[in-house]
Amino acid sequence: MPKNNRFEENITVFRKYTLPETGMKLAGYSALIHHYDLEVPLPESISAISEKHRSYKEGKWQVFKTVQEPDLTLLGHLIFAFRYEGVDLLILKKLFKTVDKNEVEAIVKDQPTGKNSRRIWFFYEWLTDDKLDVEDAQSGNYVEALDPNLQYPGPKQRSQRHRVWNNLPGNRDFCPLICRTEELERFSANELEKKVKDTIGKVHPDLLSRAAAFLLLKDSKASYAIEGETPPENRAERWGVTIGQAGQKKLNQDELLRLQEIVIEDRRFVKMGWRKEGGFVGVHNRVDGKPVPDHISARWQDIPQLIEGLIKANKSLIDSEYDPVLAATHIAFGFVFIHPYSDGNGRVHRYIIHHVLARKGFSPKGLIFPVSAIILDRIDDYRKVLESYSKPRLDFIDWKATPDGNVEVLNDTIDLYRYFDATQQAEFLYECVEETVLKTLPEEVQYLECHDKIRKFIQENFDMPDKDMENLIGFLRQGDGKLSNRARNKEFKALTKNEVAMLETKYQEIFSEKNETDNPQSILF
Repeated sequence: MPKNNRFEENITVFRKYTLPETGMKLAGYSALIHHYDLEVPLPESISAISEKHRSYKEGKWQVFKTVQEPDLTLLGHLIFAFRYEGVDLLILKKLFKTVDKNEVEAIVKDQPTGKNSRRIWFFYEWLTDDKLDVEDAQSGNYVEALDPNLQYPGPKQRSQRHRVWNNLPGNRDFCPLICRTEELERFSANELEKKVKDTIGKVHPDLLSRAAAFLLLKDSKASYAIEGETPPENRAERWGVTIGQAGQKKLNQDELLRLQEIVIEDRRFVKMGWRKEGGFVGVHNRVDGKPVPDHISARWQDIPQLIEGLIKANKSLIDSEYDPVLAATHIAFGFVFIHPYSDGNGRVHRYIIHHVLARKGFSPKGLIFPVSAIILDRIDDYRKVLESYSKPRLDFIDWKATPDGNVEVLNDTIDLYRYFDATQQAEFLYECVEETVLKTLPEEVQYLECHDKIRKFIQENFDMPDKDMENLIGFLRQGDGKLSNRARNKEFKALTKNEVAMLETKYQEIFSEKNETDNPQSILF
């Protein structure tokens, strides 16, 4: 049992993080973690009170003025957390499993109509599935469980017992949360979805169709490349066809298992379906062959429950007005963190991004934004956002190596995969989607326009089979407008010097107009 005076302690180091000043007190979640010695990953930001009457942010610390210092009680620090830090379901779950149930009941009975006491009451029963010995609330205006000014709320459901609007973007089995940040608000203000819909009609349907076909193949190849694979062209094309169908079928367990079967063609060495053993991402020690994990997957026994929660959350978010990119973040990153397969998790994870964007109507019909290609270009950033989830959780997973070089998880870890902050992942995904909308797609359409111009010029000046014409354009593209010696002396040795000069001049003239465009998306926007 924690000492009661731990709320009053002035400390200099909290969980390996040195406080910015001497004589500071922890506040909100940091105080609750310290006081109750909760074994949980720390939030992205942790709070402390400064005696110097100033507020600022330094590293992981958010520093508040003394006038904002909470009462040194469970209720006081929970109110502070709700007001300034938002809701952290993982910390609350661990807290409610640690504190005396009578203490929570006393808070509710003492302030039966208080908005914060009713939120505490709601979260206690929602997270623990344990009913307090408290009569249903009879009065008080309904209060939102999540503060929409701090975190993005999901569709509202009435919790009449607590007189609380349950606006969590998930369910008890799967509920990541995303904080409002300046970066995400900027993306929202840009209204990318509206911009795409308003302007995509300006592109000729044939041109758009050709661009879409190229981008599908590009995305498919990139998704394999991220996994360190270089598949045969026909295999990449088949996965591209599958990506192009994203959003057409509902996401359920059968569909997720079907997708793995498409991804994994050689199944001789892969146990298909949901894992029936541990899983991890990382390497093996060269000395003894033991696992060195960067990420440990959810316990295989928890996969059915987690996946059902994820599927249920997906349906709720798709049927609501929840932001499409944030919804894709919830479902796609939640899936890859669970890591439910032995192999194929990453490619299906990226497919789910396309699925949610298409299902929410963000992606125009028949067009898939090549998010995987952008991720491949930003692979280090991608790894960082994955590690921002995985690394802090490794300390809270007890595991042992198995004889076959796998891992076996020894403790209860399901909540680590149910409840997490997906803000970093949301910012990253929005950046990738923005680049596909404002740069990659316009550049491809622009290239095709230039390609058609040089093709028309060749048709007007030469009698050349279609295959040879495309080959000629390919050589010019590879040489930045110049034909290589090989092309001049072999494939196109029939061309005169003057004809070669004419072709090179025209190619450079057409494509220089493309390169001189300051804003490539201007052709669309």
